[in-house]
Amino acid sequence: MALMDSRQDDLRRDLDAAVQTRKELGKEYESEIVDSFLARLDARLDARVEQRAAEQLDARAPARGRDRGRGGRFTLGGASLVLGIPLTAIATENAGVTGLIVCWAGIVGVNLSAALGDRRRERELSRGTRSEWA
Repeated sequence: MALMDSRQDDLRRDLDAAVQTRKELGKEYESEIVDSFLARLDARLDARVEQRAAEQLDARAPARGRDRGRGGRFTLGGASLVLGIPLTAIATENAGVTGLIVCWAGIVGVNLSAALGDRRRERELSRGTRSEWA
């Protein structure tokens, strides 16, 4: 409530200053004085709208990040299983057991790194920090 009162006081002071300036300079400058006051009012309103939008986005960002991460993990896990079947066949046919082990080590490595990256992003979002890479 105090913040709203201070904003109203600032607005009232700006309006009073515009009226006083108009009295001092006369009617010839009235349109310029009004335009100047309206420009300051418009800038103030734009700043408030941007601030509220940023606050709402910040409040929703952690939830969106978690949902997207879980869906991405499910998709990657499913794709890994589906692609793992033909990759296993190809690797085993060409390199035997060694190929099988290398193939599945790669699949596990990709899934593990994706899961660790998601956990890191979730921790950063919960702390309010943002990575320059995300």
